[in-house]
Amino acid sequence: MNKIKKFFNKIIKFAKREKMFMFFVGYSLFNGILVRTITVGNFYDIRPILFDLGFLLIIGAFSFLIKEKNRFKYYLVWSIITSGICLANAIYYHYYDSFVSISLLLTSLFILDMDVGVMQNVFHIYDFIYLLEIPAIIIYYNYLKKNNITMSYIRKSDFKLMWKKYVVSIIVILATGSVLSSAPEWNRFLNLWNRVSVVKCFGVYMYQIDDLVQSLEPKLNNIFGHDKAYKEVTDYYDNNKVKKSDNEYTNIFKDKNVIVIHFESLQTFVMNLSFGGKEVLPNINKLASEGIFFSNFYPQVGVGTSSDSEFTFSTSMMPSSNGTVFVSYANNYYVSLQKLLKEQGYYTFSMHANNGDFWNRANMHKSLGYDKFYSKNYYEIDDVIGTFGLSDKSFFRQSVSMIKEIAADNEKFMGTLITLTSHVPWSDTDKMGEYNVGYLEDDVMGRYIKALHYSDEALGEFIDELDKEGLLDNTVLVIYGDHDARIGMDSYNLLYNYNNSTGKLLTSGDKGYVDVNKYKYALDKSTPYIIWTKDQKFNVKCDTPMGMIDSLPTLGNMFGVSSKYSLGTDIMSIKDGSNMVVFKGGSFLTDKYYYNSQNDEVYSIKNQMVIDIYDKEYIDVRKEKARQILEVSDDIISFDLLKEIVNKK
Repeated sequence: MNKIKKFFNKIIKFAKREKMFMFFVGYSLFNGILVRTITVGNFYDIRPILFDLGFLLIIGAFSFLIKEKNRFKYYLVWSIITSGICLANAIYYHYYDSFVSISLLLTSLFILDMDVGVMQNVFHIYDFIYLLEIPAIIIYYNYLKKNNITMSYIRKSDFKLMWKKYVVSIIVILATGSVLSSAPEWNRFLNLWNRVSVVKCFGVYMYQIDDLVQSLEPKLNNIFGHDKAYKEVTDYYDNNKVKKSDNEYTNIFKDKNVIVIHFESLQTFVMNLSFGGKEVLPNINKLASEGIFFSNFYPQVGVGTSSDSEFTFSTSMMPSSNGTVFVSYANNYYVSLQKLLKEQGYYTFSMHANNGDFWNRANMHKSLGYDKFYSKNYYEIDDVIGTFGLSDKSFFRQSVSMIKEIAADNEKFMGTLITLTSHVPWSDTDKMGEYNVGYLEDDVMGRYIKALHYSDEALGEFIDELDKEGLLDNTVLVIYGDHDARIGMDSYNLLYNYNNSTGKLLTSGDKGYVDVNKYKYALDKSTPYIIWTKDQKFNVKCDTPMGMIDSLPTLGNMFGVSSKYSLGTDIMSIKDGSNMVVFKGGSFLTDKYYYNSQNDEVYSIKNQMVIDIYDKEYIDVRKEKARQILEVSDDIISFDLLKEIVNKK
């Protein structure tokens, strides 16, 4: 007991003597706790506090190897770094529900290509509280200096005498945090699939170190790990051979043209909304009722958002866990829908009225197999709406004439058109026509709905123009929402629970109340996926859970092509609805359950509640399958393995 008392007395004595050291460690630790509390909310968890404290003690220790007169500069530099880490992660979390990555510094150039409207959705004034550490440490330093108060008693020579005790203390702190952390949590740390879980368990500073190491991994791929990754990937395909589908939908669209509409931020729940007796999405609803409609479809995006959807749609692989494929791995070899159709004589093109270097599309579209990319330079910017420029109506109108020329010069074509107007922040709603959203008028949800209504009108006009030009007679339209709109839960609560009679929100227990919890919020992120032809020959609604990686095998089978390296499934071959949708981080969705890997919780789709009693084997088998899919996809991307595998075949 006396030894413990002496130990704590030494700590207290050390804290009183090393004032600048303790100020730096204490304030930086406070910032780390604050950003974690505001974002993921686990204020009372001791583990991330211990890990962040261990990291800061290690950083602080190096100050004792520096001359006393230079230590303040050292603390100031690190205060700038730690407060910057907290600020960047707080802002990033507001928009992406994830945490910033070193490997996304290049990506940030694309993210910053936004106007003030976007920034209003991303920046919160209270975020800048983290930066107060910088003036605070300067003020404290000047106070100590002015009052001749010694900031440190430790000399460089003295540190050699105390380093053993200091190191032992840090080891004890980190070891305690390690013991309290489970094996699954360490697995997430080592693989960094789920950034939110890593921050929750290991703290924001340890997360950033983890991310730095993971971000450097691609640079080391040519030296380390290649052989192991190659074996794991080839073993996976040997044990999970991709067989070409043979069902009633095989070759139904063989040799037909295809136009893919990559519809920005279009979510399925909006299809059910009407205001003033007018549907929000009359054209989308019409196409869904006349074609093949996948009602339970989910994008599987990471931090690359729209670019991740393009990649996953084209290749049937998951987005990268290290940065974004479009930025970090644009020169890799991929087997894509575009390349498979080119082998069948198709001319492939993409159209997007934004800068060609945004998300590095000019380069990545070549890698995906597009013959030509019609970017902003090919359009007259005659009608600007919102952040990124050309309105959807003008974009579609001008695209028709280009598609007409392409059709005249090519026997078969496949084209992808990427919309813009329904992209956050949904500004310039006054240019989107008259559509009254009632009680949502002053909410971000109202602006979003107005933008979608406008873009839906633009889509309807586009289809009419294609029909007038005779371009629909032998063409298949494919429309998908690229990702959710990333609107906060408060706006969903307003949408579902506003009482027109009272002007107030319904609460639990009220008739008609909708519990907008994190699972309702997650499941509402589904987006429409529609395959439509003018003759309306194929009129089907498919409720089987489907992810973006299932698009290539499903759509490819209809066009008579397939990839041996798909990680998805042809949904039309599944008769019992038992498909699994894997999300970044290891969560997954089936027709029965939604498994949340972050909290290790199972949510019953039928009962709409988290359950404790469930088929454990059912969940465990799918957890392992999800892990395999994520690892195999990451290995293929990181090591550019398809180039080797295909060449050896």
